[in-house]
Amino acid sequence: MTAQPDTDWNPGTYHRFRGLRLRPALDLLRSVAPLPEGDVVDLGCGSGSVGPALGQLRRRLIGVDTSPAMLAQARLTGVYKQLIEADLAQWQAEAPTALIFANASLHWVRDHDTLLPKLAGMLVPGGTLAVQFPHQNNAPSHRLWVSLVDELFPGRFDHAELTSVKLPAEYHRLLKPLGQVSLWETEYYQELAPDAEGHPVRRFTEGTYARPILAALEPEEQKKLIRTYESVIGKAYPESRRGTVLFPFRRMFLTLTV
Repeated sequence: MTAQPDTDWNPGTYHRFRGLRLRPALDLLRSVAPLPEGDVVDLGCGSGSVGPALGQLRRRLIGVDTSPAMLAQARLTGVYKQLIEADLAQWQAEAPTALIFANASLHWVRDHDTLLPKLAGMLVPGGTLAVQFPHQNNAPSHRLWVSLVDELFPGRFDHAELTSVKLPAEYHRLLKPLGQVSLWETEYYQELAPDAEGHPVRRFTEGTYARPILAALEPEEQKKLIRTYESVIGKAYPESRRGTVLFPFRRMFLTLTV
């Protein structure tokens, strides 16, 4: 994951839904075929949530992230042989690697037409690039943040700061000439627990997708946007009698073996 200018990720906010965020990473890891010799890179490692699982591959594990706060948490796991603070778009492997594992990180990086072939070029023969993208931007949970900030504070938020993901067919056309490609999508029906501080979907999205939107506003403006989001999000994601919310969340997966 990447930090916005003058801000950093909040590990506590991100970890509020740790189990739900970890499941897609484990599903991606299970899809990786046996690897050749070489290091494993956790690209956009964040707080190191998937580090222990990657450590089971019994390879030298390297974590790369732009967030100092997240890297500090990753260091506490004790599973990374090296942790690197770097822009994910600019990072370059020191030696050819067996696996570059990018879980919910590269959607924050632009120009996938250049980035993904560049990453593929860092692999040893038989190595794998494994990527998972949230593919939720058109769902009410995400779309409402954008429409409301544009309505309440016109021109204040630069849409270029939003996450960016291509259509699956576009990734297939881009990567097929480079090796064996596998592409799929999964929609996770997540049951979010009640939250005393607000609607569970707001709490889930404000620490990730909505970060750059909220960062563009002053504190009082942030509060106004959150209040407005809270007033409408329940129509799309109603709470049960117990206060839980069923939250469908779509994710795209791809693996490329060179």
